[in-house]
Amino acid sequence: QVQLVESGGGLVQAGGSLRLSCAASGRSFSNYRMGWFRQAPGKEREFVACIRWNAYYADSVEGRFTISRDPAKNTVDLQMNSLKPEDTAIYYCAASGQWDTSSHQYYSSLAYDYWGQGTQVTVSS
Repeated sequence: QVQLVESGGGLVQAGGSLRLSCAASGRSFSNYRMGWFRQAPGKEREFVACIRWNAYYADSVEGRFTISRDPAKNTVDLQMNSLKPEDTAIYYCAASGQWDTSSHQYYSSLAYDYWGQGTQVTVSS
């Protein structure tokens, strides 16, 4: 039974930092793609960042956010710096259970098989 449990969300001021963490259980994701998506009220869920052996970022967060992982702990983190009000959203951790990733692009939600419950990030101005 695979579970992704997120932590680290909260309220921060614009320009501040926050670190999200996602702990996976039920199987190892050490060699599988994991990522972060976010969804603001009234908007579609959008890709934020992902990592397998290399990291990829949405243009809106590149240079401000850093995704990292600890294979030994089966976790993936998202360090968010220079936060902006437009970063306010529910952030979801996601993981792929497929070795072959060629069916979907990394920024597509279809590339991920498991999802966390979501954690709220609010950036005040």
